[in-house]
Amino acid sequence: MSPEIAPVKPAAPKYTKKDFQSDQEIRWCPGCGDYAILNAVQQVMPTLGIDREKFVFVSGIGCSSRFPYYMNTYGFHTIHGRAPAVATGVKLANPELEVWVVTGDGDGLSIGGNHLIHALRRNVDLKILLFNNRIYGLTKGQYSPTTELGKVNSKSAPFGVIDQPINPISLALAAEATFIARSVDIYPKHLMDIVRRVAAHKGSAFVEIYQNCNVFNDKAFIQLTEKEVRDEQNVTLEHGKPLIFGKQRDKGIRLNGLRPEVVKLGENGITEKDLIVHDEKNAALAYLLSRIGFPDFPTPIGIFRDETFPTLEQRTREQIASARAKMGEGDLDKLLYSGDVWEVK
Repeated sequence: MSPEIAPVKPAAPKYTKKDFQSDQEIRWCPGCGDYAILNAVQQVMPTLGIDREKFVFVSGIGCSSRFPYYMNTYGFHTIHGRAPAVATGVKLANPELEVWVVTGDGDGLSIGGNHLIHALRRNVDLKILLFNNRIYGLTKGQYSPTTELGKVNSKSAPFGVIDQPINPISLALAAEATFIARSVDIYPKHLMDIVRRVAAHKGSAFVEIYQNCNVFNDKAFIQLTEKEVRDEQNVTLEHGKPLIFGKQRDKGIRLNGLRPEVVKLGENGITEKDLIVHDEKNAALAYLLSRIGFPDFPTPIGIFRDETFPTLEQRTREQIASARAKMGEGDLDKLLYSGDVWEVK
């Protein structure tokens, strides 16, 4: 008898960026940061070695939520705030799919806040990209859940915003997301590196992307986007490396007791050994870093947390298998007629 030959899995097709570009006209305002994010995603997708037919992009409502139209993949343009719920259903129905959620600070953190929290805490294998421009763009400029305290907004806060803004990274950490990161629309290499890491993660992944709305909230993140100052105003998080920043790479962040503080290397004998060393597995450190930023500290960008735990899909399959082993396949008709029934004539 001849030995059985294992089937050879066909190699994933070779793609280019063009293969992920749809034939739809892109309808964002000229200069919108969404273009840069779309470009970054479309450049990364061909490098992942995954069949294009396995990608699904799900969105809610808002400027960012037009994203699925521009990706030549499967997609759903759902209703306001409900993209994580729809995406959860897609992933549970077919765990082999690569499910991405595209949302905004309004869609994802206002009406969709609960859906976002529960998708993250359940560790559904979703890659969630939240575009944060600190404004409602599609509905013409009302303040959003991330708009800065005190900001004067002629559309909805003419005397200044009095709501405390949400910190998306802190929220994702509290919800126990297993991958959490932040990037900026105009940092293409950094953004693409983050997208690659997101794609490789198994579990709930959340990425906050600072994105400019040049029509209704222009220069919202000017301290991170102006070449003259951005090296002094952001610190890149790299696993196992000290928190160093500055144009001359001469500043860092250390802990003074439980409080972080900015120090200058070389002053008072301070060296790199005195600085905080980033650890993607340390959720407590990630939370501390999520609380610092402009104007007292540089704003952290990069990966705050990356850990691996069983996903909702894994636990669901295991629970179903366990129930079948104990109780058999089950009978739907028997279940439906197992209690009190009546006929309507």
